[in-house]
Amino acid sequence: MGGRNPAMPADHIPVMRDEAVEALNLRSGGRYLDGTFGRGGHARAVLAHLGADGRLLVMDKDPAAIGVAQALAADDPRVRVRHASFAALADWDETTDGLDGVLLDLGVSSPQLDEAQRGFSFQADGPLDMRMDPGSGESAAQFLARADEQEIADALYAYGEERLSRRIARAVVAARRERPLETTRELAELVARTIGRGEPGKHPATRTFQALRIVVNRELDDLAAGLEAATRRLRPGGRLVAISFHSLEDRLVKRFIRDAAREAAPVRRGLPPAPGRAPRLRVIGEAVKPGQAELGANPRARSAVLRVAERLPEAA
Repeated sequence: MGGRNPAMPADHIPVMRDEAVEALNLRSGGRYLDGTFGRGGHARAVLAHLGADGRLLVMDKDPAAIGVAQALAADDPRVRVRHASFAALADWDETTDGLDGVLLDLGVSSPQLDEAQRGFSFQADGPLDMRMDPGSGESAAQFLARADEQEIADALYAYGEERLSRRIARAVVAARRERPLETTRELAELVARTIGRGEPGKHPATRTFQALRIVVNRELDDLAAGLEAATRRLRPGGRLVAISFHSLEDRLVKRFIRDAAREAAPVRRGLPPAPGRAPRLRVIGEAVKPGQAELGANPRARSAVLRVAERLPEAA
């Protein structure tokens, strides 16, 4: 409803928008939650399928995204907005009566990457921040200034899958003895000097930036909590749809759905599964990746993976 909000970039392209909408199996009067509003590309597509009785709840950590969401809500009475991580979705009163679908479009958004002041990218120089909510928590610069060498190395290895994590951590600690790292360019150049050119076609600091972003925003912790919260709030037949952009996210989503869809092994042959271990989800289809047309229009979609699960009725 209403025209395009000027705060939403005209070139913002939601990844696998049509596939996500189809996966949600939308009902006109259903109640859905978009846990990563961003600039509202997926949310607007969902709203186009809802009737007057439908409801769309939207959440985001990023205050800039929430500003766009509030403008949308002011123009559309079906929308409710909360500035928070989707990890806390079950704590929102609007979800208490259950949801017919939850969409999680994970990772960092294009507007965040493209704004140098946010510090997510080494493509342009900016403050070494990386917080999705700049008013909360520790920035990447603050983390690198206070963490010891082992903690930095562990973070780069665990969350960036960086094989040369110890070498980079050692260089960070040596550099900060003279002056703390404060900008994205300083960090990117330090990593490049330390480990060389890296993989063909990939900047040597790519894995380091990914790791720091995940640490600063507690992304994997929030994802684990959010998947559990979504499963608790989904009504029977409700859909969980998650779009991941790197292997750590996708692995967590895949394992969560697999485990929630698996019955407990019986204690003894012929006996029922242990109490409380009945499956809660069922897997819907195979993992979906973007088509060639989308990849041609939006190269940032190349690593995306969409997975879907459906809430089963509670065991009798």
